[in-house]
Amino acid sequence: MAPVDRKKKTPMPEQEPLVRAHNFKEVPLGYTPEMAQQEAARCLSCKKPQCVTGCPVNVNIPEFIQLITKGEYLASARKIKETNALPAVCGRVCPQESQCESKCVLGKKGEPVAIGRLERFVADFERNSGKIEMPQKAPPNGKKVAVVGSGPSGLTLAGDLVLLGYDVTMFEAFHKPGGVLMYGIPEFRLPKEIVEKEVDYLINLGAKLELNQIIGQTITVDELFQMGYNAIYVGVGAGLPHFMNIPGENLGGIYSANEYLTRSNLMKAYLFPEYDTPVVKGKNVAVIGGGNVAMDSARTALRLGADHVYIVYRRGRDELPARAEEAHHAEQEGVIFKLLNNPLEYIGDERGMVKAMKVQEMELGEPDASGRRKPVPKPGSEYMMDIDLAIIAIGAGANPLLTKNTPGLELNKHGYIIADDCGKTKKEAVWAGGDIVTGMATVIAAMGAGKKSAQAIHEYLSKK
Repeated sequence: MAPVDRKKKTPMPEQEPLVRAHNFKEVPLGYTPEMAQQEAARCLSCKKPQCVTGCPVNVNIPEFIQLITKGEYLASARKIKETNALPAVCGRVCPQESQCESKCVLGKKGEPVAIGRLERFVADFERNSGKIEMPQKAPPNGKKVAVVGSGPSGLTLAGDLVLLGYDVTMFEAFHKPGGVLMYGIPEFRLPKEIVEKEVDYLINLGAKLELNQIIGQTITVDELFQMGYNAIYVGVGAGLPHFMNIPGENLGGIYSANEYLTRSNLMKAYLFPEYDTPVVKGKNVAVIGGGNVAMDSARTALRLGADHVYIVYRRGRDELPARAEEAHHAEQEGVIFKLLNNPLEYIGDERGMVKAMKVQEMELGEPDASGRRKPVPKPGSEYMMDIDLAIIAIGAGANPLLTKNTPGLELNKHGYIIADDCGKTKKEAVWAGGDIVTGMATVIAAMGAGKKSAQAIHEYLSKK
C-alpha cells in the first residue's frame, strides 16, 4: 500500500465526463479494496469521534472504518447496518460534506476521511458477495404498525421496528417502493437496482409491502386503525410541485421537475421505446433552480439528447443549494450555469409549445429571512433566451391527499404536519416524519426522523 496521505482523500474513479453525459450508467465507479484500505488508513480513530455526532442515524463510523483496515469488509457492512438499513443508498446520496465529514478532525488541515465512499464500498461489497446476513430479531410481540410511504424515512422506521418484533406493513402509492429514491434521483446517481436490493433486504427481514395504495384515498388513516394497526407512521414526502406563477407557465414543454424526473426515473422514459413513457426531450433546455433536483434534471436532459442545457438560478455560485459535487459533475458534463438570472415570462409558438423565455439579470442585496443575500432585479437587464423545454425545480410542498382526509392531524400554514421531535402528531397513535414534516430536506434527515419515530412508537406501544 502507498504511504498514507492525511491531507488528501483517495480519489474516486469516475466515468469520463463526455462519455457519461450520453449514458445513464453510474458516474462514480466506486473504490477497489486497495483504494478503500488506503482511505480507511487515513482515519485517526479519535477517542471522541465527532463524525458520529454529525450522522443523523448514529452510524459507528470509526468502528466500521477500522474493520476495513483489517480487510473485514462484511463485518464492516454489518456494523453499519446495526443503525442504518440503507448503506448503499446513503453512501451515494448523503451530503456527507455537511454532516459526518464536516466534523472530521482531518478536515481542519486538509480533506476529511471519505466516509461516504467507504460506506458505499462495504455496502456494495456485501451485496456483490451474496453473503447478506440477517440480524437477530426480537420475538413477535403481536403489535401491528402501518407505515404510509416507502421512502427513506418509512423504510428506516420499518427496518427498526421489525427488529423489535413488530408486524410492520408499508403502504406505497406508486407501483414500485422507494419513494424519492425511486422516482426522484436519477439512475446515474443512484441505480434503481440498488434501491430494489435495499428494499428486498427489509422484506426478507420481515417487513410487508402493499403497492398502489393511496392512503387518504383508497384507505383512510382511521380505517387503518379499524384494520387492527396499533400505530401509524406517515412518511409521504413533499410531492406537490411549486411553480413561479409567471405568464406562459402553462405552455407545452414546461414540466415540474417532479413530473420530469418521475417520467424518466420511475417510468423509464430514458429507455423509450423499450418503455412507452413519453417525455419532451428538448434541444435547448432551461432548468429553473439551483438545488440537487435542478442538477438531476439538467443532467438528465443532457442524457436525453439536448444540445444546450442551462441552469437558471437567481442567486450566485456561493448560494447554490446543490451539493458541490453535483454542481461540479453538471459543469464537467457541459451544463451551462446562468447565475443571477431570473425568468419573467415564457413565450409560445403557434402550437402552444414554449419557444423562448424572457429573463432578467439580478444582483445580490442584503440577506433575507433565509440568511442568504436577497436577489434584486437589475433595471433594464431583460433579455430573451431561445428554449424548447423548461423544467421548474424550485422546490415542492406538502401533498394534501392524506392530510385533508385525516381529521385530528394538525398542519402548519404551509400544509406540513405538525409533530414533536420524535414525530408524534396531535392525533393519537399517529407519528410523522421526513419531508411531510420538515419540507424538502435530505434523504439522511428523513432516515433520522424515521429512526427517532421508531423508538418513540416502541416506547408508546410497550407501555400500552
